[in-house]
Amino acid sequence: MIKLWPAIDLINATSVRLTEGKYDSEEKMARSAEESIMYYSQFECVDRVHIVDLIGAKQRTSVEQDYIKTLRQLTSKPIEVGGGIRTVETIEAYFKHGIEYCIVGTKAIQDLDWLAKIAKQFPNRIYLSVDAYKRAIKINGWEQDAQLDLFELVDKINHLPLGGLIYTDISKDGRLSGPNFEITGKLVQQTNIPIIASGGIRNKDDIKQLDALNVYAAIVGKAAHNPQFWEGLS
Repeated sequence: MIKLWPAIDLINATSVRLTEGKYDSEEKMARSAEESIMYYSQFECVDRVHIVDLIGAKQRTSVEQDYIKTLRQLTSKPIEVGGGIRTVETIEAYFKHGIEYCIVGTKAIQDLDWLAKIAKQFPNRIYLSVDAYKRAIKINGWEQDAQLDLFELVDKINHLPLGGLIYTDISKDGRLSGPNFEITGKLVQQTNIPIIASGGIRNKDDIKQLDALNVYAAIVGKAAHNPQFWEGLS
């Protein structure tokens, strides 16, 4: 059964959502990050909470680390953190403070030797986040073109002991228009690395369709703030 990982995106210790990764589309969520993490923790179907330091992603360094440490104390659920993680020291600091998994993006995509090093140093605890307009990968908070095709990258990392690959179609993100089922399904077929779908997930029908594609987990952002999404889920 597919796993559900609700997302908390942070800007200045505030829970927000962006549309298509554009920082000027920032929308403050009704629940605070503290309220959100406690709300999600009540559901058995949630086996992890996904937290992203959005300013960290843009500024290329971890910004919300101290605040995330306080959020860690509010739940017994495992937590994964991404955004601005570009050094082994940052990864070790998060792990030291009880964060179970770390997500890397730009640095790892630009330096595959570094990705291989940390994947082997922390097997199955490192997740690679790949954000793309369909197959065209974007980096540095979605603001730059990596000049790299999604499937070319997957071929280069297929041998690494990663926890998973998080694929976000930026054109879907924050729009509640459904994830990119076609490309997500192709990723599942092309690699043994667990594939995590992110971006645009609306409802339980989307979750069922991703499950049918053998997607490992779904990261749910804006929809997770709607109580109707959780109806019938335990």
